[in-house]
Amino acid sequence: MCVSEPILRRIRAKSLELGGNFVSDKQFAGEELMTNTTKNWSAVVLAAVALTALGCSSLKTPATADVAVSKAAVENAAGAGGMEFAPVEMNAAREKMVRANKAMAEKDYKLASELASQAQVDAKLAQGKANSTKAQAASDALQDDIRVLREELDRNSK
Repeated sequence: MCVSEPILRRIRAKSLELGGNFVSDKQFAGEELMTNTTKNWSAVVLAAVALTALGCSSLKTPATADVAVSKAAVENAAGAGGMEFAPVEMNAAREKMVRANKAMAEKDYKLASELASQAQVDAKLAQGKANSTKAQAASDALQDDIRVLREELDRNSK
């Protein structure tokens, strides 16, 4: 492979800046470069496998946190009247929490985390529906009061 001298100088300089050995002219010729590249890729793949294994073992902590946060969200939604105003969403949230807790017991942390997140979304939806329904009821009551006051004003002005 033919590489111009200025490009080769830049590659060498950059390699030295990064703390590596510079690439020799022979390495550009083919086989030596391929061998080093193969070694580098092998090291990258090995590091990725090790990080994945390490990451999988640490899934318990985030899953435990997700389940706890979701449990609090379900309790908040229930306290806001979720069962009264959004029973379908509350039942879905509670059912997913039961499944998340079962997955935690079975040490399936990925599934537990996913179910906990879904339960949290359902709980927030239930809480939002409950709050919306309550606000609508309060608005309707105020509109009725305003209507009654207007009627009284109309009677008094005649």
